[in-house]
Amino acid sequence: MKPRESTSTRRVALKQIAHARSGDKGNASNVGLIANSAALYAVIEEQVTSDRVLAHFRGLHVTSVDRYEVANLHALNFILHDSLGGGGTESLITDAQGKTHGQGLLELVIDVPAELL
Repeated sequence: MKPRESTSTRRVALKQIAHARSGDKGNASNVGLIANSAALYAVIEEQVTSDRVLAHFRGLHVTSVDRYEVANLHALNFILHDSLGGGGTESLITDAQGKTHGQGLLELVIDVPAELL
């Protein structure tokens, strides 16, 4: 008899299963999201879509999000277009260089199989 596979999931913030780096690129910010394991990367890759990141950062008036997969590093890279209010020299936004956008993305909550936690 085959063992029963667990379908139990837990809702967790990305900061529990990944880390991030971010910075500015003109009027856009660049956010790298790196999973803590290959198994967690598969979960993140499935759930952390461009549309989901766009919705997560809706308060920044981001116009679009590009997502790039870097599977060999267990990472995703996101470009948040128009997230910096014109860029560092033109904006009155506190974080006009996008340095905290990585930390902001780590607050996104996703469903993770319990056995991966």
